[in-house]
Amino acid sequence: MRAQPQDFAYREATGGLGMGMGNTVHLLEEMHWFWGSDPSMSGQKPVICTVSSRHMLYAWDVQEGVMIWSSPAQQCHIKCLATLPQRSLAVTMDAWNTIKVWNCRDANPLATLTMSTCCVSLEVFLTDGGAFLLIGDFYGDIYTLTLPELKSISHVNALECPLDYLHSSPNRKWIFACGTHLGVLPKVFLAECLLRPAVGRAPLFVSLPFAFCSQARWALMCVNRLTIMFHRDILRTGFTTFDLTAEHTGGSTAIEARQIASFMLSPGMFVPAWMGVRDGTTIVFECGPRLFLFTIEGLLLTEFCDHENIICYLWTDSVHVLTTSRDNYLHLYMWDKEDWHPSLQSCCHLELRKGDIRPNCYDPIAICDNTSIVCVVSKCGGATVLVMYSLNM
Repeated sequence: MRAQPQDFAYREATGGLGMGMGNTVHLLEEMHWFWGSDPSMSGQKPVICTVSSRHMLYAWDVQEGVMIWSSPAQQCHIKCLATLPQRSLAVTMDAWNTIKVWNCRDANPLATLTMSTCCVSLEVFLTDGGAFLLIGDFYGDIYTLTLPELKSISHVNALECPLDYLHSSPNRKWIFACGTHLGVLPKVFLAECLLRPAVGRAPLFVSLPFAFCSQARWALMCVNRLTIMFHRDILRTGFTTFDLTAEHTGGSTAIEARQIASFMLSPGMFVPAWMGVRDGTTIVFECGPRLFLFTIEGLLLTEFCDHENIICYLWTDSVHVLTTSRDNYLHLYMWDKEDWHPSLQSCCHLELRKGDIRPNCYDPIAICDNTSIVCVVSKCGGATVLVMYSLNM
């Protein structure tokens, strides 16, 4: 929390990110931790996975700033990436709807499966019963598979529109399923029904009465609590929070989503694109160049003005909040506890490309752990660069 920019070692990743050639610029498009980001997993260096427009998957040593593995070039564009750091697994989905599971050590994937449907979303998670992959498709169906074998477990129809978002709760008890169609309500499924489907029984779920959901986050410290951001019209944004319960009575189970708070932003505010939650009592989101922290009831707690330009990306975990802007800067915040609500402490402002005054042609994205910050920066007329900050310990 007390770190300053000079306390970080700055590295730009080396090893074939892809330079602009003619009218083509090769981009790093997604980024996830592969292993080492969890403080409880001692003795491991932080490693991240990225996919690029070169149709390749990469693994990078964050502390050294070097590529440690790359996959062979795939036959088509990789459109989704998910990782399971606890098992050192990465899952890719390409434009031909082929799913591949990688250990980021060997040239060939551990398992491959080509779906017969158009896939649009991925979610991976680990339970006491094993590791699982959820796939959402264009027709609103959810496919549940084992990892790393990609063995089919269940297939259910969830929505009557493309299933754009799948999010599992921190306790892996609930699965949030949502599309962006105005007339289709999002649903929350009991994960057990997808992982261990009962013959002849439909999976248990509850619909949430807020269409056109654009973001949803499970509270990290209150595992049955879900906050969604929705749009009432093109200029009005609201947030609503639910507590999920499953009551077992006799041989039946009843699911309830109890709305505990809701509020609308004032018409004069920018429409936010990103949000984050931590303990379930507050919401952090961006509006233009400003960052706001509200209670779930709509009380403004804090406003930050650390960026000159519009905030284009927001990332949160249980400790940190990161924001990036096309002003070539990243800002780090940390959660702190004050009175009845958590607060955010502004920590430091880091330059993404030192001395580079060219504008970004794509929105910078960033992630961090307790000692490292990693950001993908795409400069106009140049390469996509993986920037890594490591805290000098």
